[in-house]
Amino acid sequence: MNVNLLDLKAQNAALEPELLEAFLRVLHSGHFILGAEVERFERALAEFTGAKHALGVSSGTDAILVALMALGIGPGDEVLCPSFTFFATAGCVARLGAKPVFVDSCPVCFNLDLRDAARRITPRTKAILPVHLFGQAAEMDGVLALARERGLRVVEDAAQAVGATYRGKQVGTLGDFGTISFFPTKNLGALGDAGALLTNDTALFERARTLRMHGMEPKYYHAHIGGCFRLDALQAAFLSVKLPHFKDYSADRRRNAALYTERLAKWPGVRIAQAKDCGCAHAGAAEETARLVLPAAYPHNGHTWNQYTLRVIGAGRRDALRAHLTARGIGSEIYYPLPLHEQKCFAGLGFKHGDFPVAEQLSGEVISLPIYPELPAEQIEQVCAEIGEFLKA
Repeated sequence: MNVNLLDLKAQNAALEPELLEAFLRVLHSGHFILGAEVERFERALAEFTGAKHALGVSSGTDAILVALMALGIGPGDEVLCPSFTFFATAGCVARLGAKPVFVDSCPVCFNLDLRDAARRITPRTKAILPVHLFGQAAEMDGVLALARERGLRVVEDAAQAVGATYRGKQVGTLGDFGTISFFPTKNLGALGDAGALLTNDTALFERARTLRMHGMEPKYYHAHIGGCFRLDALQAAFLSVKLPHFKDYSADRRRNAALYTERLAKWPGVRIAQAKDCGCAHAGAAEETARLVLPAAYPHNGHTWNQYTLRVIGAGRRDALRAHLTARGIGSEIYYPLPLHEQKCFAGLGFKHGDFPVAEQLSGEVISLPIYPELPAEQIEQVCAEIGEFLKA
């Protein structure tokens, strides 16, 4: 049987009556941009995350953009961000005329390496943009301490980590801003593009709220240049349907991750990543002797498993595993095959191959397996069996 990387239909079909009711409610209201539906969802999201304020916007990418604009980031400024992440993180910095200054990654949690970040701060550095990649929180105590010491603002990119926690607090609520994506593939997914900003700073919230609507306050008066970053009422209504189910979705993802780890760890040459190897807090990663490294959740984190991402050790082995799985009808994805410092659009920033060795290593090793909440256990067993066959070859 085929195993899909993701099946959005399964989740949405279970909620079809509620989603249709939400659609008709918005349709009959005649109010399709912002308004009561968006405000209702913003209040629910703030309560869910523990943030003082939540602001619905048009996408997770636009959430980062608005956060940086609200903090006054612009030409001549530098913003620290990981090289091993999705393009939007650095792309938003560059769109404002600022310079993304890339930072290497931790080989265990895949997040920003704090030691490398500290080395790359200059007098032009204005902010640090940690990413909570794949659903696991970055080491925020260290990020916040570095920011306080060097006078930096902090924008948490929690696009893949809504609901994840760091030492009991939800990610996105620890820095000046947190940004969330509700792209359909995320753990809390809309039926189209949608995003949100979180903040505990009322002044920053008001600035971002104004920027969301062309910098307009009051109507037709513009003290700032903003953009059109509004959240559709329909997407807010759909998200309001899904938010009460998030706890169950997260439990199912944790269950699937645990089953993968239990089954795959039994194969020779497979080991589970260990916190002692973490580049976030220690001198460096241990020399790698395994053939396959499984992801791990740190004890102080509440991992939400947006992805279950393996490291396949050895030149060409990751691509060979993916070909093996594809030939057997099993979906997988590579997040991300080329680090940002090697992307053509950033060629003029002065970075070169070899500057970020861990990010480059991860780009050649990582592969993500199906882990969506509705994934049947027998399909996970099938995936693990095929990986076992690959390891025996």
